[in-house]
Amino acid sequence: MYNSKIIGLGYFVPENVVTNDDLSKIMDTNDEWIQERTGIRERRHVIKGEETTTTMGVKAAKIAIERAGIDKDDIDFIIFATLSPDYYFPGPGVLVQRDLGIKTIGALDVRNQCSGFVYGLSVADQYIKSGMYKNVLVIGSEVHSTGLDFTTRGRGVSVIFGDGAGAAVMSREEDTKKGILSTHLHSEGQHAEELAVIAPGMGKRWVTDIIEENDPNDVSYLPVMNGQFVFKNAVVRFSEVIVEGLQANGLGKEDIDLLVPHQANLRISQFIQRKFELSDDQVFNNIMKYGNTTAASIPIALTEAWEQGRIKEGDLVVLAAFGSGFTWGSAIIRW
Repeated sequence: MYNSKIIGLGYFVPENVVTNDDLSKIMDTNDEWIQERTGIRERRHVIKGEETTTTMGVKAAKIAIERAGIDKDDIDFIIFATLSPDYYFPGPGVLVQRDLGIKTIGALDVRNQCSGFVYGLSVADQYIKSGMYKNVLVIGSEVHSTGLDFTTRGRGVSVIFGDGAGAAVMSREEDTKKGILSTHLHSEGQHAEELAVIAPGMGKRWVTDIIEENDPNDVSYLPVMNGQFVFKNAVVRFSEVIVEGLQANGLGKEDIDLLVPHQANLRISQFIQRKFELSDDQVFNNIMKYGNTTAASIPIALTEAWEQGRIKEGDLVVLAAFGSGFTWGSAIIRW
């Protein structure tokens, strides 16, 4: 039995910076209102025609592969986590395989939204531990800006989300006391519609009906979020899954060197920080700069933390996420 470890990290965000003041010019909001509720000061949005979920994922992947010190053809499997694929189908995993010019390896798409990267990490971990694959590329990438309601009606959601991509190359580790020590995944589908985009979908409406109706006021294409309900569930599930991961490895909160939470809302991260009595140096947040980039948020934050020297060999790094589904999960890593 092997362990898996992260050997390369990379991220990419669009150059286009959208500040809170920029949003205040197109909807009834302001910088103080947004920062007070979310902690966000700015986010990145793609410029139409320049980037897609796949192209950003490819750019992040190239950086991660180079830093891993391997050739692209050493990648044995691709896992791509997103809620915003380029196409309804096929998923972006195969597009990455094509655009990177990698041999005909398998490609898997993960649709677990904010928890997507942790889920993808867990899948890669199991493949590597079983000996099936040696090197797995895990990507989280999102383009939210093309699907948001930039009016006062949609401000509760649209001010939160940003675009970007992050990637990790995971590889085999002989030392079972290093690398990914454990992952823990959960879901609670009874709350699926509390944070969702209902259309386009094949569940209750036929495509022909949607085309015939062509209703400009059909909000089923826009994200909806019961913000307070999501917040209350998030702080509970974040706490539970972090404790679960620590206990599974005989560890306590005092053993955490760095917590990298999904960047959903700075207030959630601060709540968890206080609950676990962690210092500012023990928690990494960058939502202030990028907003919530869903499946991309953890790999972007993890990469920045590593680039800034916040992660050292031997550190205990904890990843945790919660989001639509509801789904949530954690990963306990000995770097």
